[in-house]
Amino acid sequence: MPDSDALDAYSRTVSSVAAEVTPHVASLGLGRGGGSGVVFADDGYLITNAHVVGRERSGTATFSDGTEVPFRVIGADPLSDLAVVRVRGEAPAPVRFGDADKLVVGQLVVAVGSPLGLAGSVTAGVVSALGRSLPVQTRSAGRVIENVIQTDAALNPGNSGGALADSSGHVVGVNTAVAGIGLGMAVPINSTTRRIIDTLLVEGKVRRAYLGVVGKPAPLPDEVAEHTGQRAGLRVVEVVPSGPAARAGLHAGDLVLSVGRARVSDAQDIQRELFAEVIGTRLPVTVLRNGAMVDVIATPTELPS
Repeated sequence: MPDSDALDAYSRTVSSVAAEVTPHVASLGLGRGGGSGVVFADDGYLITNAHVVGRERSGTATFSDGTEVPFRVIGADPLSDLAVVRVRGEAPAPVRFGDADKLVVGQLVVAVGSPLGLAGSVTAGVVSALGRSLPVQTRSAGRVIENVIQTDAALNPGNSGGALADSSGHVVGVNTAVAGIGLGMAVPINSTTRRIIDTLLVEGKVRRAYLGVVGKPAPLPDEVAEHTGQRAGLRVVEVVPSGPAARAGLHAGDLVLSVGRARVSDAQDIQRELFAEVIGTRLPVTVLRNGAMVDVIATPTELPS
């Protein structure tokens, strides 16, 4: 294919995505700062970053056609850097969510947001890496957002909270950070974050269970993998003293195979199990220790908000 034809095909794809997504993205003005937001549900609900809204409770949303409407903050979850706001007035129809877990490195993505307050700005690039971790910190707790999308689509201040879309116009991420020159990060839209978003819609906050372990993915020994059909687990690097995991008898060096009978291969798998319904319950944890599989019972506590 001639280069001109390839460029035309690329341009057509980016233009098509921009035309589909841009009307659903707003510039959010709050106090002294701002960012972007994306209409994701009927009745004027927008998703954005928790760090965009901060402690503000209201602001003004400006859409690409110049429409300005006030909004109020419905809820925020600093530990996933996601927040939900709702406009008071007419809003565009919602975007279509995709599944970030199906992305591949090198795939075309388009970022739509309001860098420097310029609503409806579009940049394009590729997925540079997947599975990145983004540390976040609140006043009472620290956490790592797992499986963050790294992209080379140009992001600037104000892009935070905007849409990262695939070539079909499905929103697969919420742009969250400028990681360096030519690198940006986006919180993925997947089953875990959609659950967080749904909880924010209904309850305004996310209650999480807490185990108190720090770990990293590690392969299972061949014989264990063959027996269980599981290829990887989470190697415990640190157990927080006096936490639920410590009280249950978990130790550094243990290889966690399952939590609540759900298989674990990375930190996100554990976080997926640690929502409000398991707080105070007896949660079985299976680990590989000294070549033997051991079951312990942990009772998660509530993570301070």
